[in-house]
Amino acid sequence: MTTLLYDGTFEGLMTAIFEVYECRFEPVKIIAAENYQTESIFTDHHEVITDQGKADRVLKKIESNLGKKGVSQLLSVYFSENENLERLILSTVSACIKNPKENVLNNFADVDMMDIAKITKSMSREVHRMHAFVRFEKLQDEVYFSKIEPDFNVLPLIITHFENRYRDQKWMIYDLKRHYGIFYDLSNVQFFEPALEHTQQLKRTENILHEEEIQYQKLWQRYFFKTNIPERKNLKLHVQSLPKRYWKYLTEKL
Repeated sequence: MTTLLYDGTFEGLMTAIFEVYECRFEPVKIIAAENYQTESIFTDHHEVITDQGKADRVLKKIESNLGKKGVSQLLSVYFSENENLERLILSTVSACIKNPKENVLNNFADVDMMDIAKITKSMSREVHRMHAFVRFEKLQDEVYFSKIEPDFNVLPLIITHFENRYRDQKWMIYDLKRHYGIFYDLSNVQFFEPALEHTQQLKRTENILHEEEIQYQKLWQRYFFKTNIPERKNLKLHVQSLPKRYWKYLTEKL
């Protein structure tokens, strides 16, 4: 068994897959270096240095077989943080090489392809919920800020939606679970990782809210309370449409 250690990036993973075939490693296991734990002394190790050229060749092969949609599905698997993501993506590439004229992702008789279908469905659902349930608060510096805590690492997958929808204002979305975020400055979106002393402030924004935001939240909460009809309350349907794990980020639920 040869274990390939890569830097955890998608490009690094594509490079690792290229080197599996370049060096004819078999059997093989690919794992992000940060997740690696010492295995048997009989296991060989190969350190992968990310190479954009090699990564592009693998992506080109995937796209030629599966199209842009297939590449998007494998990206979803990568961002899902599934413990088997490297094996599933390698399995897909291997199937593409063996069946160049077939969209192997549609072969649901294959256990790996079925797992990929389940993962991408879950990812798509989480992305949709982020589109619907992200709530921005106006801060004192007039940047609109939102904190999220999704089950999967979907932040890179929702950038385009928010960039297109809120092009005329500065905004930030911060993932509390993974401790990084994205910031839009009216022209570009950038990733950021706050210093440790700032993370607590991002978790609790009460002291840095704009005065307009404070008044707006009070008004909205009062409206929500006044228009609520207790006799028509259907908690089961409400939770089905809006899972409780999102409630703590909604103004009307504060």
